[in-house]
Amino acid sequence: MKLTRVIIHADGASRGNPGLAAIGATLKDEGGRVLAAISQRIGRATNNQAEYQALIAALEKAISLGASEVDIYLDSELVVRQLTGRYRVKSVVLKPLYRQVKGLQGQLVGFTITHIPRQQNAEADNLANLAFTGPG
Repeated sequence: MKLTRVIIHADGASRGNPGLAAIGATLKDEGGRVLAAISQRIGRATNNQAEYQALIAALEKAISLGASEVDIYLDSELVVRQLTGRYRVKSVVLKPLYRQVKGLQGQLVGFTITHIPRQQNAEADNLANLAFTGPG
């Protein structure tokens, strides 16, 4: 079975904003089967930087799995609105992360991104928070 579409839920967390930060993400096929999970610390970052880095890690993983289309769900309204063009990216620290996402997007045939309420992103949120308590 060839993998085409991957469903991504991603989240970033920062303790201190900026402070110790972590990312979490799930990648699933269209049937809901988990293809990969990401849970890792990323060092010091703001919450918005962590949100972008969670998305970048998930996109890189999806591409490495052979995905050509992704449906992304984030609870960060800022990141979603920046990537859909509703908001400009003014922050100098977010601009390179934005460009990195756009570069990864260019490697895909299909790319949708949707803002969801935090409670609908619990799995990715839990993975991000797990990274704070896990090894590393």
